[in-house]
Amino acid sequence: MERVLTVLHVSLYHPERDPAIFAKVPPQLQHGTSPLLVGRAPEAHLQLQLPHLSRRHLSLEPYREKGSAVLTFCLKALSRRGCVWVNGLTLRFLEQLPLSPVNRVAFSGIQVVVRIEGGTSLEGFVCCFHLSPSPLIHRPQAEETDEWESTSQGQPPPGSGPRAPGHQGLLHCPSLPSPGGGAETQLQKEISDSMLC
Repeated sequence: MERVLTVLHVSLYHPERDPAIFAKVPPQLQHGTSPLLVGRAPEAHLQLQLPHLSRRHLSLEPYREKGSAVLTFCLKALSRRGCVWVNGLTLRFLEQLPLSPVNRVAFSGIQVVVRIEGGTSLEGFVCCFHLSPSPLIHRPQAEETDEWESTSQGQPPPGSGPRAPGHQGLLHCPSLPSPGGGAETQLQKEISDSMLC
């Protein structure tokens, strides 16, 4: 019996809409069980051409939970000078967060939605990349940037709030506003409609 690979549908958006930013993004990428690296470095699996992006900015890391026969993923922040916003939480250097079936991510002006379509294979996964012509995340830009970099080392970033219960080292971000009510449902529909491998 053939084992089906898990598929990550990854939609990307940057407000500059400069084709050079995404010039090295493949339409599809098959990957093993090692972390998938995102950044400016030539060795990054998903290489994005942005000056403020770290060479190794983040990684998507597959793993198998005990007793599970499917791959699960977490996102890990690798940048010492930038942060990554994931599903309402801000990750700093070496902090990580398990991913849900649909995930909203922002870093260095890039907006990303990752939708996970589960498979039965534990040997690898496939990423299908889609460039979105319109914003994927609707929230004030200051909250998705690396604004905290300019603050002093001893001060928390503006609006960071208390640490999230149950997530050691993770910070709360303001919740995502829902224009017109069901933004999450509409977002999922838009992703499903526009992201076909």
